[in-house]
Amino acid sequence: MLQVTEKAVSKVKDLLQVENKQGWALRVAVKGGGCSGFEYGLTFDNERRPNDEVLQFNGLTVYVDKASRLFIEGVRLDYDDGLTGSGFKFENPNATGTCGCGSSFSV
Repeated sequence: MLQVTEKAVSKVKDLLQVENKQGWALRVAVKGGGCSGFEYGLTFDNERRPNDEVLQFNGLTVYVDKASRLFIEGVRLDYDDGLTGSGFKFENPNATGTCGCGSSFSV
C-alpha cells in the first residue's frame, strides 16, 4: 500500500517530539481539492477511527482512512531537505496528472 521512507519517518518522529505528541500517529489522507482534483493531507492524530487501516514504519504509526486507501496504493512518502526547499513529497505512480506546484493530482 503506502511506502514511507526512512527519512520521512525520522522527520515525522522529530516533529512529534518537538510538538510533545509522543504516542500520536501520522494520518495520511486524500481529499478532493486543488487544481488537479485531489490533495494529500498529513496531520497528527491520537485517535484511531473505526475505518482506519493502521500501518507501522520503524516505530511510527500511520493511519489511513478507508476512502483514502484507494488513492494511495503504491504511493511513496519521502522528505526532502534540499537547497531549493524542504518538505514532504508524495510520489504517486497512479497519478495521471499533477498541478504545476505538485500539491494536487488526478487519477
